[in-house]
Amino acid sequence: MPVQTTLHYVFDPLCGWCYGAEPLINAASGLMPVVLHGGGMMAGANRQKVSAQLRDFVMPHDRRIAEYTGQPFGQDYFEGLLRDNDAVFDSQPPIAAILAAEQLAGRGLELLARLQRAHYVEGRRIADDGVLKAIAAEMGLPAPAFASALRDVDTQSHMRTSRAFMASVGGQGYPTLVLEREGRLQVIDIGPFLGKPEAFVHWLDREFYLSAEKDAANAAFCAADGCDL
Repeated sequence: MPVQTTLHYVFDPLCGWCYGAEPLINAASGLMPVVLHGGGMMAGANRQKVSAQLRDFVMPHDRRIAEYTGQPFGQDYFEGLLRDNDAVFDSQPPIAAILAAEQLAGRGLELLARLQRAHYVEGRRIADDGVLKAIAAEMGLPAPAFASALRDVDTQSHMRTSRAFMASVGGQGYPTLVLEREGRLQVIDIGPFLGKPEAFVHWLDREFYLSAEKDAANAAFCAADGCDL
């Protein structure tokens, strides 16, 4: 891409469609920087204990996501975590961990993907402090530094800013993907690309390479001897 393009990703670690979009985000990260905005869909007053009602609500959605995107959902999730009435779904702790990993090593996106697998495949409690620290250690993040960053990160401020950003661009929920090029923001529809990461990257590369060429050809510019008008 001849012009610097950034992908802004408004996500929630407990959003099933964000998990469904993970291969697209991973593929796009090889093409451009990805800036993470954790919204906190199930934080604060919206956090929920696992219950039969929650299980009955999320399971049909999860099965649809699996069918539509090809992302795996494990039995340890369906028959383990979703039947664990002591577990709590809370977005704030995993968002804090992602921010800490990004701050320490620029690995927030990697940790997000790892936490999604831990939740949806392995059925682990990703709102639990011990689970977050164990997964960070599995990734090789230094334990004392990660624990310190996890404790000190301002997750509440980050979530407020992320939700405000989503509202400002007209995002309707999670995931919201926004491309930024030369200060201009464009919300993109990833629906047609779910389950097709190669097609998504091809579209990004073609769409924005051609857009940049067109802009350059039509742009007014100032040369050494004056400006074209």
